[in-house]
Amino acid sequence: MDLSIVIPLLNEAESLPELAAWIARVMKEHGYSYEVIFVDDGSTDNSWQVILDLKAENPHIKGIKFQRNYGKSAALNEAFRAATGDVVITMDADLQDSPDEIPGLRAMILDDGYDLVSGWKKKRYDNTLTKNLPSKLFNAATRKVSGIYLHDFNCGLKSYRLKTVKSIEVYGEMHRYIPVIAKWAGFRKIGEKVVEHRARKYGVTKFGLDRFINGFLDLASITFVGKYAKKPMHFFGVWGTLFFFLGFVAVVYLAIAKIVDPTVSLSNKPVFFIALTAMVIGSQMFLSGFIGELIARNAPGRNAYLIEEKTGF
Repeated sequence: MDLSIVIPLLNEAESLPELAAWIARVMKEHGYSYEVIFVDDGSTDNSWQVILDLKAENPHIKGIKFQRNYGKSAALNEAFRAATGDVVITMDADLQDSPDEIPGLRAMILDDGYDLVSGWKKKRYDNTLTKNLPSKLFNAATRKVSGIYLHDFNCGLKSYRLKTVKSIEVYGEMHRYIPVIAKWAGFRKIGEKVVEHRARKYGVTKFGLDRFINGFLDLASITFVGKYAKKPMHFFGVWGTLFFFLGFVAVVYLAIAKIVDPTVSLSNKPVFFIALTAMVIGSQMFLSGFIGELIARNAPGRNAYLIEEKTGF
């Protein structure tokens, strides 16, 4: 199969028929074999019924319906597990992403050899102060920390080699950091393509300002997990050893001072208590690293999400 088109959605019933027709038109024009995987992330409108109706009209359409709202990361992760196309395209369901971009994104994977290509909505139609400024700060911080120089990490329109999506796990709110996750998994050829951004036609955005606060917290988390998820002792052990060593050296120094001058009182010296505290912290961090290693060796593979229904699989 040439393409798997993954579309997570929440309460987007109005836009789905138009989006499905647009995708079908592009696929027919280019002669692609394809599947469209809609993931209904606990919608409270009739989005799932619309998907079932579209499936009845178009056998290329498949659907996954979550029992409740798990979030975009969970939707993408489940769809990645189900995808079978040589190239996987992700896009939003609100018609702000153009299916006409699909051939170009696919070509960058197959012809240019990229593992992942992220869209860049250079010209936007939602440049509000509350959305544009935090987004710029978020992208700048992510570029600095990850070393991946993309303009828009959070763009929903991306293309992937099938091997890439089968090798990563997206959880929590980590969907905005998929390029970072892919890099930590060993996929180094990550590119960018300027794509069209369209004004929202139906409904309202499902994201608030809290996503930017959570975004920076997730950045710290994914950076740590990416480096130390499989080797926590390399972080906790190093710092634990350092703290313990510094505390131990201070205690030895104080002990020698006491031997040289027995009249010296240690109980009223702050350095004595700092040294003991450092040794305790060092021991705790070392043990945390040891326990982390045990957990990492026995951790289950992927998260499990409760799926209410599927169609087309």
